[in-house]
Amino acid sequence: MDQLIGAAKANAAGGDLVVDSTDEAFEKDVLAASAKVPVIVDFWAPWCGPCKQLGPAIEKVVREAKGAVKLVKINIDEHPYFAQQLRVQSIPAVFAFKAGRPVDAFLGALPEGDIRKFVKKLLGDKGPSPIEQALEQAKEAFDAGDAPTAAALYAQILQHEPANAKAVAGLVKCQIAAGELDAAAAMLADLPPELAKDAEIAAAKTALDVARQGEKAGDVAPLRAKLEANPADHETRVAFALALFAGGAAEEAIDQMLDLYKRDRNWNEGAARAQLVKFFEALGNTHPATIQGRRRLSSLMFA
Repeated sequence: MDQLIGAAKANAAGGDLVVDSTDEAFEKDVLAASAKVPVIVDFWAPWCGPCKQLGPAIEKVVREAKGAVKLVKINIDEHPYFAQQLRVQSIPAVFAFKAGRPVDAFLGALPEGDIRKFVKKLLGDKGPSPIEQALEQAKEAFDAGDAPTAAALYAQILQHEPANAKAVAGLVKCQIAAGELDAAAAMLADLPPELAKDAEIAAAKTALDVARQGEKAGDVAPLRAKLEANPADHETRVAFALALFAGGAAEEAIDQMLDLYKRDRNWNEGAARAQLVKFFEALGNTHPATIQGRRRLSSLMFA
C-alpha cells in the first residue's frame, strides 16, 4: 500500500497562501487544493464592516501556519454561486475544506485568538490515513483519464478493506470506463444489502445505467450527422448525448442536454433535466464538469 500511495504532501504546492478567487476557479482553488492541504474559504463583501475586521486577522493566522493551511477569499457580490450553495445568509462566513468537503465553519468576525483555535482544530488530527490517501490518488488518476492506475489502487484498497464503498464504487467506474459493463454489473449484484445502499454505490449504479443507455444509443458519428441535419430532433439529441457520455466526452454530453433544456425544458416530461441529473450523479459532485454543468443549469432554470 505504501509503495502505491507514497507519502502525503504536507505543505502547500507553490503559490501564495492567501488567494482571491472566483466561482469559476473554486474547483481548482478550493476543492482540488484541499486534497493536499486544508483550505479556509472566507466569504466577504466590500461593504461588510466585520469582514474588514476579520480579513487581516485570518490572513495573519494563515501565514503563521507556514503552508499547513491556505486561505481563499471570495467576494460574494461578484461571485455568489458557492456562497448560495453553502446557504450563506450573513457574512463574514468562513468554511474549512478537506478533501473537497466542508468540515468546519464559523460566522462573524472572531478575535484573532479564536481564529487561531479554529485553525489549530483544523490541523489537530494526524491527517488522512493511507487508505484515504490511496482513495484520493485513485480518484485523481481516474479523473485524469488513467483508469488502469485507478483500478489498481482501488483493488489494493479492497484487499485491506473489502467493504470500502468508495473503493467498490471506484472500481466499478473503472470497469465501466474500460467497457467491461458485465463485470461492473456482476460486482454490483454481489454486494451485501447494507453496502448497496451507500451513496457512492448508488452513483456507480447510475454510471452503469448511463453506460448501458450509451451502448443502445449507437455510434457518435451518425448521431452527430443526424442531429446536424435536424437540430430540432430531440430524441436524437438525447441519444447523441448518451453516446458522447459513454465515450468519455462528458462535457459535450452535458452541453447537448443543456441545449435541449434551452430549446424545450418540458419536452418528454423534463427529460433534459432528468438526464443531466444522471450525468452529474455518475460523474460525482466534485467533478469539474458537474460543477460547471450545475451552475449553467441553475442559470437557465432561473433566467
